[in-house]
Amino acid sequence: MSSLYEITQDYLQLMEMAEDEEVDAQMVADTLEAVDGELEYKAEAYAKIMKNLEGDIQALKSEEERLSQKRKTIESNIKRMKEALQSVMEVTGKTKFKTQLFSFGIQNNAPSVVITADIKDIPAEYLRVKEPEVDKTAIKKAIQEGIDLSDIAHLEQSQSLRIR
Repeated sequence: MSSLYEITQDYLQLMEMAEDEEVDAQMVADTLEAVDGELEYKAEAYAKIMKNLEGDIQALKSEEERLSQKRKTIESNIKRMKEALQSVMEVTGKTKFKTQLFSFGIQNNAPSVVITADIKDIPAEYLRVKEPEVDKTAIKKAIQEGIDLSDIAHLEQSQSLRIR
């Protein structure tokens, strides 16, 4: 069985034969029939392979969705386990310890801005220009610099569990 490249070369040779006045017309017709048969056979084989690959694509898309959902479930389980462990550590007062494999400790996260006012009450310098949105970074910086913004926002310190 010829490759597509070989079939293409055969067609080009056939074109040359057809233009040659010394070549018998029946010979050109017979050669054309043989090359056409190979091309049709090859094209059908390609089509079958492509159909199979299209089926594989659909199966892979389904598997991607299944794996994505499984990943999200596992991430959620990890988050719940971490929150439960942190809660127990806080309640028992045992906020830092080591085991043979891991170190556990509850650490302070960077302060985050909690907006307590409506966006219309936030000064323009703390709003980003696009759809009006609070610039929490600017508010955080201002509060840390001692500017009193207690009427619109305050800093809150949260904690998270670190496992190394």
